[in-house]
Amino acid sequence: MEPLTEKEILTILRAADQIIAMGGRTQLVKILKGSKEKRILELGLDANPVYGSFSTETMAEILKRVDWMIDYDFLDLHFQGKLPTIVFTERGWALESDQRADEFLQEWTEWLSDNQSEPDMSYLKDRNRDMILLFLDKVRETGNPRFIPFLKAWKDIEYKKVRAAIQSVIEALQKNEPVDKAAIDERKNILQESLKGSPPQDFRLKCWECGERFTFTVGEQRFYKEKGFSMPKRCEKCREKRKFGHTIDEF
Repeated sequence: MEPLTEKEILTILRAADQIIAMGGRTQLVKILKGSKEKRILELGLDANPVYGSFSTETMAEILKRVDWMIDYDFLDLHFQGKLPTIVFTERGWALESDQRADEFLQEWTEWLSDNQSEPDMSYLKDRNRDMILLFLDKVRETGNPRFIPFLKAWKDIEYKKVRAAIQSVIEALQKNEPVDKAAIDERKNILQESLKGSPPQDFRLKCWECGERFTFTVGEQRFYKEKGFSMPKRCEKCREKRKFGHTIDEF
């Protein structure tokens, strides 16, 4: 299928965020479709900000997009017992954490517009540490001292290491320290590279039994991943030999 657009990639990552390591491909498809299924509603998945984003497409079409995300190394499958669940790859999480940090910053900006002075900051506690530090970087980069009351309220409820990072941002905003534009540009470049994904490709494996090299195709990789199988250790000929007790050449 055609490569997904940046918007489609980010939309699927945002939908997946709510079910990481808990839901599978089908559940992700239902969020994107906007399913009214009872279980989806019970879990509150209809509150996902991108719920129903692909409502005009069929479930099969959406599943192809989800599988593309897995093939191109944005998402992966992790087995909980016999059930495959969706997880982020390193590439996928880099994009999603940046997207979530932007959401938090947009929320704070809206609070300023609404003149909120004492918002509840408990929603930021126990979040992924790297994402929180990225969010703090983005707050610092605004150069807006009006965020300082929010930062102080947040600092009061946080753990030691995060408190230190928050205090650093408070001081930077108070002193009107210059923004590191080179660091911002570098982060943007990394994200743009991440959006390209990693195209699936056949690769060669060495048979543990006969020592010959054999091709592990993209299709086989997808099948093994969906079934939760480890990569094959033997070539097809040796697998047949172990299965039937002889080689095909003996017939």
